[in-house]
Amino acid sequence: MPVAVTGSIATDHLMTFPGKFTEQFVEGQLENVSLSFLVDDLVQHRGGAGANMAYGLGLLGLGPVLVGAVGSDFADYDAWLSRHGVDTASVHWSEVKHTARFVCTTDAVNNQIASFYSGAMSEAASIELAPVAARVGDLDLVVVGPNDPTAMVRHTQECRERGYSFAADPSQQLAWADGDMIRELVDGAELLFTNEYEAALLLQKTGWTAEEVLARVGVWVTTRAAEGVLVRQADAEPISVIAVPETKPVEPTGGGDALRAGFIAGRVWGLGLERATQLGSAVATEAVEVVGTQEYSLHRQPFLERFADAFGADAADEIAPHLS
Repeated sequence: MPVAVTGSIATDHLMTFPGKFTEQFVEGQLENVSLSFLVDDLVQHRGGAGANMAYGLGLLGLGPVLVGAVGSDFADYDAWLSRHGVDTASVHWSEVKHTARFVCTTDAVNNQIASFYSGAMSEAASIELAPVAARVGDLDLVVVGPNDPTAMVRHTQECRERGYSFAADPSQQLAWADGDMIRELVDGAELLFTNEYEAALLLQKTGWTAEEVLARVGVWVTTRAAEGVLVRQADAEPISVIAVPETKPVEPTGGGDALRAGFIAGRVWGLGLERATQLGSAVATEAVEVVGTQEYSLHRQPFLERFADAFGADAADEIAPHLS
């Protein structure tokens, strides 16, 4: 059964600032910020959290179904995803709006300042999941990734109503969503993905304790940058997995989406939580060693060798049969 990935589909405009943002801030003037940064370069790449996760799942051979909204400028992007194993037949094409755009500047210590234009993404709320399931067969999992807020709520509610297992990945939408909306998106999820900051924000806005969150979700996966990944379940010992060492870290954007793709693939393959998390960690490292969120590849033998170096030969042997 396929995995459906709902979420943003966007083009990324990525810039690099050779200094540190923090050195440009003036104490006592933060309420009147007016800054511009002379950047070294500008590159444009395919992105969007939903498309990024679908791309990673496609590389891992899962044939994911991408569900989102795009503009008439999506044709080349569509062909790219299709070539990499993503089913794009359930993507909605807007007749009036451009595909969403993410503009991000990264400084010398990997701090980021970004903005996001939603564009066609605002029409994602018109998409129903039932026709997707009717076309491809029962859905193994629906990932509710960062997207138009109304679409996120609608997809979550439909998953509950129709009995689809779902993964909650509210991500950057946590910053502005209120507690009621966050509780709606999280409650009943089989998987919950956050980073450390988002985890703290989720607890603050919902008023829940970590134990109360774990009583409402199956598995809570929290990424912790260089410290790796923490996986928690109710009434079980936490699992901590290291970040696979980087040989040439270039661009952190998209690492979290790649980790989610690896983790979900591992679970669909029937791997245990620790092994699936290790797989996610390894895929994430591949993603951050290139500029752009969909520019990495997963070459079987080098990937397995690196995986064995990080987690042992037995772990690599366990994932090997699933890699094409």
